[in-house]
Amino acid sequence: MPKTAPVSGRVGAAAHLGPGGDPLLAAKFSVPEVPRAFIRRQRLLDRLTEGTAGPLTLITGPAGAGKTTLAAAWARQRTAPGPVVWLTAEYDDRAPGVFWAYVLEALGHHEVVLPEAVGQPRSADVADHSLLARIASALAHLRRPVVLVIDGLEQVPVRAVASGLDFVLNHAEPQLRLVLISRVDPLLPLHRYRADGRIHEIRSADLAFTRQETARLLRGHGLARYEESADALVARTGGWAAGLRLCALEMQRADNPAGFARTFAASQSAVADYLLTEVFAAQSAATQDLLMRSSILDRVHPDLANALTGREDAEWILAELTRAHVFVEPIDATPWCRFQPLFAEVLRMHLRHHRPGLEACLRRRAASWLADSGRLAEAVEQAATAGDWEWACTRMVHRLEIGRLLTGPEAHRLERIFSGMPGDLAGAEPALVTGACALAQHDTARSRARLDRAEEEMHQPGARPSPEARLALSLLRLLAAPDAQGGDSVSRSAQPTRELAEPVPRPLAEAHPEIEGLRRYGLACALEGAGRPDAARRAFTYALAGCTGEVTQALRHHCLGRLALMESQHGALSQAEEHARLALEVAGHRSVPPTRRSGMGHLALAAVAFERGELPDAGHHLDLAAASPDAGHDPVLDADIAVTRSRLDLAHGHWQAALMAVEAGRTHAGPLAAWPAQRLALACSAAHLARGDPASAIAVLNEAGPGGSAHTLALAQARLAAGDLAGALGLLAPLDRRQDAGIAEFVRIRLLQARAATLTRDTRRAHGLLRDALAAAHPERMRRPFTEAGPWVRHLLEQLPDLATEHAWLTARPGVGKDTLRTDGCPPDFVIVERLTDREREVLRHGAEMMSTQEIAEAMYLSANTVKTHLRSVYRKLAVSRRSDAVRRARELRLI
Repeated sequence: MPKTAPVSGRVGAAAHLGPGGDPLLAAKFSVPEVPRAFIRRQRLLDRLTEGTAGPLTLITGPAGAGKTTLAAAWARQRTAPGPVVWLTAEYDDRAPGVFWAYVLEALGHHEVVLPEAVGQPRSADVADHSLLARIASALAHLRRPVVLVIDGLEQVPVRAVASGLDFVLNHAEPQLRLVLISRVDPLLPLHRYRADGRIHEIRSADLAFTRQETARLLRGHGLARYEESADALVARTGGWAAGLRLCALEMQRADNPAGFARTFAASQSAVADYLLTEVFAAQSAATQDLLMRSSILDRVHPDLANALTGREDAEWILAELTRAHVFVEPIDATPWCRFQPLFAEVLRMHLRHHRPGLEACLRRRAASWLADSGRLAEAVEQAATAGDWEWACTRMVHRLEIGRLLTGPEAHRLERIFSGMPGDLAGAEPALVTGACALAQHDTARSRARLDRAEEEMHQPGARPSPEARLALSLLRLLAAPDAQGGDSVSRSAQPTRELAEPVPRPLAEAHPEIEGLRRYGLACALEGAGRPDAARRAFTYALAGCTGEVTQALRHHCLGRLALMESQHGALSQAEEHARLALEVAGHRSVPPTRRSGMGHLALAAVAFERGELPDAGHHLDLAAASPDAGHDPVLDADIAVTRSRLDLAHGHWQAALMAVEAGRTHAGPLAAWPAQRLALACSAAHLARGDPASAIAVLNEAGPGGSAHTLALAQARLAAGDLAGALGLLAPLDRRQDAGIAEFVRIRLLQARAATLTRDTRRAHGLLRDALAAAHPERMRRPFTEAGPWVRHLLEQLPDLATEHAWLTARPGVGKDTLRTDGCPPDFVIVERLTDREREVLRHGAEMMSTQEIAEAMYLSANTVKTHLRSVYRKLAVSRRSDAVRRARELRLI
């Protein structure tokens, strides 16, 4: 072994000179002291120990992130694989020769002895390859590893220095372990180290204090009583170490520490001084200007920053700030970035102090850019913050964006923003926007009042309302006040909206499909409220076809739910179930915020389950409907919740509770349109019949007035119960001739006619009518009408064992209760099924393997719709409503 000695010739010598003749400062070799209030974060100390088992450890983060303190604490705990050599780099060390002179002196200072032959740099500006090779060779021959910590490497942004470090590290392994501390990524080829697995990185996100660590920091400052403030401090500072320490110091001096933690402002905190001096002041004038102007934004896009600054270099500046960890971080893999919240607040404070009046101008400029970029809610927020409500309302109306308050992913956010708008603003546009917001909140009375105000403004002398404003008024009127008079007036009420849409420029109309979707939906709701269910079903189907794109997903959700409810009342139970489940599926879409979801889908499923005799499922879905956001606000929904609850009470024999449910529905819903009022009257009539009071049932129906076929059918049932056979049959006769009667109506007509036939002892006719009712109800497994009809149905079936066997689906449900029919010779848990086709069995076998509909389609080379058709057929034949039940039942019957 060659004789070795320190490079300086004397270990620990303090007055050696660098290649330029200046003394090498020994203070730069000292491991920094750890603050007395240091919070030991073992998770990070362990990561440093783990990192120094390999060649390169990189600690990067913004100023005050705790990088140096962490490394110093780790160095002092003596868990390194060898001696720790510390070097604090400074701006004056950027010359390669000076830098390497300091590295060699640091090694000697910490008693890492290298051979004298290594030498020293000959020039301040150059560290030649020969010197670097000698350093690497000498380090590689050390008996134990050495950890070289270089702090502040961002002060030496010289490629020659970085390439030299890379060369020495690669040729001194495994004895050299390098720890680099920097605010920015060094110029080393980090990608190569990452690919080889030779680097361990501790980034700003890792350095951020957790909630638990913040609580310990508060305890360390004598603030143990205020640990509950840790969450607020972490949220406000982003876990930034320096910010948390400064806040803790401020809390120590505050009269109300907890209040300070909740509400502290950067302008009142030492945090502002730190950020302005350590971060902001270190930037160029152009960067400072960009930071100040962009601080008004939650998220910054380079093009938006250019619009605010009037320059074209924002992309480069933001990239540099991100790379330098100057409290600017990228958002995923997008051009957007965000400022750390406290830093943004300090910048806004600085903007207001040095450029008073500029903030409002910048926010208006940002609002225009954001709106034109399709970020309407962000644009309106900027305008609202600037107090420019006129711009926000004019934009919403004249760009035909007012429908976005009622449907779309930003609807709730827009409504919340406009809720802060002063109520005394003049002009039609603010009135229209306020009317739309009230409509979104189900406050139709307030909406109509604001729309009246808008109409007054539009008829002022000299007013020239735009086509878009007139269209908005007509559309909101349709949605806020659906016609309940029936006849052709409903269609006429939608006519102005359709006509007013024609003058609107086609590109603008095409950019807002929600306007036409809302018009169709408003027409359908008007038909529903007017008691025209057949026309309403067709209108909801038409409205559903107009719901295209993400912005109409909420509208599609509502259309599906209402359509499903009307289909369940019609008796198309399978179709109702499909649409209801699709409504719930659409509700999970991000375009439908939880506050805008409807209970109609669950209510339709409750109605379907009830008609099939599945009372527990009906009760479950009814409870979910009653807990939905629109319950208590939508008269149609509230009325049918009351109706379904009343029917469930009757099914369990509680006629008093059924009457109370109806009365509660009437009280809760307030003034009702024709259809929901009629539905409540029908439920009330049924409750009176259940308690044996047909006279009261007839009185309720007569008081409600004519209400279509459902009303007539209920009146016929009441008259039959009262013994007025001729009157009942007279009411049924015109209904029997209806060509478009629904399944539910047809089944109930046939059952009433069959009951009348039994009363006249026309048993043959009664059998035929019962057979017709069962055949119509079978595909939908509609059990409830037969249960409600009374025991005479069972008696008829006892006379027709073949018919009872053919329709054993009536008793197919497990756990038969008192409301379920029994037939002789047919145990309640036995199911007679139609033969499954080979294709249906194959679909069911795939379903048993937990394959999705799409996966089954791909496996069988079918379309997804064809698979759904097969599944519906399987469900019908097996008398079930879910795939899991179908699989279970098919296995019981050994079909698969």
